[in-house]
Amino acid sequence: MSDTTHPVTWLRHAGQHLGLVPSLGGSVAAWQIDDPQQPGGRIDLWRPWDGATPDLYQMASFAMVPWSNRISGGGFTHVGRFHPMRPNRAGEPYPIHGDGWLQPWTLAQTAPDTLEMRLRSERFQGNPYDYESVQTFRLVQGGLDQHVLVRHRGAEPLPYGIGVHPWFPRTPATRISAPVEGVWLCGDDPLPTAHTTQFPEGWNLNAGISAHGDLIDNGYTGWGGAARIEWPERGLVLTARMPEFAQDGGTAKHFCLIYRPPQGPAFCFEPITQPIDAFHLPGQPGLRVLAQGEAMALHVQWRFGPSA
Repeated sequence: MSDTTHPVTWLRHAGQHLGLVPSLGGSVAAWQIDDPQQPGGRIDLWRPWDGATPDLYQMASFAMVPWSNRISGGGFTHVGRFHPMRPNRAGEPYPIHGDGWLQPWTLAQTAPDTLEMRLRSERFQGNPYDYESVQTFRLVQGGLDQHVLVRHRGAEPLPYGIGVHPWFPRTPATRISAPVEGVWLCGDDPLPTAHTTQFPEGWNLNAGISAHGDLIDNGYTGWGGAARIEWPERGLVLTARMPEFAQDGGTAKHFCLIYRPPQGPAFCFEPITQPIDAFHLPGQPGLRVLAQGEAMALHVQWRFGPSA
């Protein structure tokens, strides 16, 4: 991972290796831990970038600001004003995942165990958002603290959302579980069409689901702010926890998304602050309206260890 167009900056601490690519959407190239069974070897906790392709969907992870997932209808209306938005990824009919992932960030090391990336975005590609964002990655014993903050800089208040988009390698027995209350069903174009608390077969995260199977590209509601990914073949488990879960609104304000493609080496579990196309759902669930100078943040504590 030494591509000169998009160089990787590595943070090494507590038996972990975190590679960041600020010039390629402020993304993550890899998060790895030392392999105790193989001196000098590493285990990927997030699927690693190949070091060459500029496709952000091939990165280990990236932040989604100032919204996550798709916005339909050519834009959105806020306080009686329509804000047009245009598609931002080839093959996608809707703008997706915000615009932070499409711009270069600046990087700084603020502590021996910490890297920080910053972005100042002003109406990128003609969209209405004027904001600044800060991603902070801190390696701690047994894991990673990931923090994403966005601050509105425009004069007109606007609705915001945040998400993180890590890709996890999947072994044959990989499973993912999380406390959730419901799921948004969708048509062929992943936009939500109906909400249900009756989970389709193989979709109930409360009981745990396989990382393999038919396509899931859906947002879950009432997420309890925790998740567990287990690789039995590795004897390894990775957990996610939202440390500000209660003070940030609990299940009513927390959502997650599963992207489980039928083929390929990886799947996604995405902590998000609003469901797919929240801009066009009743009540705009999860979106936070920020006035000039106001901020919101998403904080995830990732921890790894041996599985039971």
